Amino acid sequence: MIIMAEHAGFCFGVKRAVDAIEKALQENSEVWTIGLPIHNPQEVSRLEAMGLRVANDDSEIPAGAKVLIRAHGEPLEVFERLKSKGIEIEDMTCPFVGKAQRMAAEMSNRNYYVIVLGDKNHPEVKGIVGHISEPKNSEVIANEQEAENVKRHSKIGVISQTTQREEKLSKIAGILTGKASELHICNTICKATSERQDSVRKLVNENNIDGIVLIGGKQSANTAKLRDIIISEGKEILWVEDEKEIESNSDWFNNKSRIGIAAGASTPEWLIINIKNIIAQKSKSRGYPSNGSTGSY
Repeated sequence: MIIMAEHAGFCFGVKRAVDAIEKALQENSEVWTIGLPIHNPQEVSRLEAMGLRVANDDSEIPAGAKVLIRAHGEPLEVFERLKSKGIEIEDMTCPFVGKAQRMAAEMSNRNYYVIVLGDKNHPEVKGIVGHISEPKNSEVIANEQEAENVKRHSKIGVISQTTQREEKLSKIAGILTGKASELHICNTICKATSERQDSVRKLVNENNIDGIVLIGGKQSANTAKLRDIIISEGKEILWVEDEKEIESNSDWFNNKSRIGIAAGASTPEWLIINIKNIIAQKSKSRGYPSNGSTGSY
């Protein structure tokens, strides 16, 4: 039996960005993004075949080109450089990410020492930091240990990368309480992230699952958080990016009659369906029922 997580695949922000890229490519022979538009190599390859061009940074984009700002957003200085080259900009920053950027900027302008909870190398976090008016009065932390090392400030404001876990944000807030006279916490974790994390917990705890196949790009921060939840719940996991990885890990399915499927917010529906169908065939060949599939797909 295959049991799908209730919430899996494209979130609102990713779908919005992908739809915008497809529409732009219908009107232009090529469209640019700075960095991968989403952290799913199969979907990026599909878009590249349609004419998408991915630049490593904004300096590679030719003057007069059209660029779509990806859902992760960009620092303000990137927008300024693009405009100076006469580049047409369509800003598809996820609204939840945009909210985090605005809150970070507002707190900085109100003289808060801004702490961003997240991965300092992730493009979303770089974009958030790039909206802070006084970057020197901010820092990025990744965990409780780094929160313990934060120096005392009169006013501290906290922003979270949208894909973080709420439990971690809560623990960080508790640690920082003793480090400021005034502490302002902004819960900028997006609803889609929380929904996917909650649905994975439900999938693990309410369905007597033998193991979970997690579908998503290995660079995807939100998919990595789902992996962490599955592991913390003590369930076997097979994290795959594409159909080939299902075939190359056939032994993983041995003696598993109830298989859960979860997917990150940057995983396209077509890929989820393909992988689900392959797993169903494997279950059928092993004599397990495959007509009990539940969920969205």
